[in-house]
Amino acid sequence: MAISSAARLVLAMVGALMLSIAPNKASIANAAEIKVLASVALTSALDELAPQFEKASGHKLKIGYSLIADIKKRVLEGETAEVLLLSRPAMEDLLKQGKLAGTITGVAGTPVAMAIRAGAPKPDISTVAALKATLLAAKSIVYADPAKGGASGVYFASVVARLGITDEIKAKTILVPGAESADVVARGEAELGVAQASEIVPVKGAEVLGPLPGEYASVTAFVAGIGTGSHEQDAAKALIQFLTGPSAAPIFKKRGMEPG
Repeated sequence: MAISSAARLVLAMVGALMLSIAPNKASIANAAEIKVLASVALTSALDELAPQFEKASGHKLKIGYSLIADIKKRVLEGETAEVLLLSRPAMEDLLKQGKLAGTITGVAGTPVAMAIRAGAPKPDISTVAALKATLLAAKSIVYADPAKGGASGVYFASVVARLGITDEIKAKTILVPGAESADVVARGEAELGVAQASEIVPVKGAEVLGPLPGEYASVTAFVAGIGTGSHEQDAAKALIQFLTGPSAAPIFKKRGMEPG
């Protein structure tokens, strides 16, 4: 029986539809779940970037955030992840100890900065002398508890010691477990806060006063690496390539970080 022209058109359309579906099925079959362990300082940037990567790649991200010291400890004790995003010193140590496959790649950096409540008067921290005077004059100062291992808290405690004012500001110091300093400032519970700039920028009601000045300026560089226990190395490489590419750069900048 001869096939009508209308029937041939329908068959052609069905064939084209099947061909268009086939790549999607292949993409689904190759999709991977990528476990990521990342510093809390990267939270706002990665939370915005994750859906973009998932949509573009078909992979799914499972991101766990914590303090750098906590993640490093867990990895040394045997926890694995496809991708690790921590400070360069922590990652270099993990690389030396055989916990990373291949090399590490720079992703972004953020300065240790001071936070004030949005709209509040801006004290002077433009020089080391001005920073010291501002800290001594402040009614309260909040930063991450150095004993918990937060990078900004550990660093700022060393700054206070070098300024020679540890005892002078002890009574008005508030210590928080992690990246909550900007939130405390935003609620009006502390006059000044210290944190990574990327932890301050996303907090409504707080703003970055500025980075620490002069010899006390410090930028935390975050790098990416693939865990030695990774079963999805191609997907992990795709994520790192995305995070270091042009699509991610403006998001990092918006979130208080500089790419690279």
